[in-house]
Amino acid sequence: MAPLPIRQIAYFVPDVRAAALAHSATFGSGPYYVAEHIALTRALHRGTPRELDHSSAYGQWGEVMIEFCQQNNPGPSAFHDLYPEGSGGQGLHHVALFVDDLDEAVAGFAAQGHQVALDAEMTDGFRYVFVDARAAYGHMLELYQPTPALTGFYETVRKSAGDFSRGVIIDISF
Repeated sequence: MAPLPIRQIAYFVPDVRAAALAHSATFGSGPYYVAEHIALTRALHRGTPRELDHSSAYGQWGEVMIEFCQQNNPGPSAFHDLYPEGSGGQGLHHVALFVDDLDEAVAGFAAQGHQVALDAEMTDGFRYVFVDARAAYGHMLELYQPTPALTGFYETVRKSAGDFSRGVIIDISF
């Protein structure tokens, strides 16, 4: 397998806005682009179709993007696999990796014993997968292919790092 550098570190939190503001105040990260109720056309949690309503805040922290995720609806999910619903748990959930071929990467991780926890698709056709790597690393791996829209978003977040002229929180939609 080719080298797979971390592109993003993501935390599961109860409130993405509060987490982004606190992280920015402590570490100087951001500003944060907040997407509420990210629309999905498909969400398969461990092979079972499920509703997944989640929100995320994306900002830059040094050389890496940071994401804060919250689940807005009850029920089983890859988020609740690590932090059970109602537990109040929060913390590191996944690191994101760019892969050349998503299905090939998923198969490679499956061969190592890491099964798919979530296979999801956004309304624009963008697909991403959470691979359950808790046994080896203590967290999930998020895999996706670097499309122009995705790399453009990463570049926008990176270029805006430290420019708080529009505030710490910038609302967006996907």
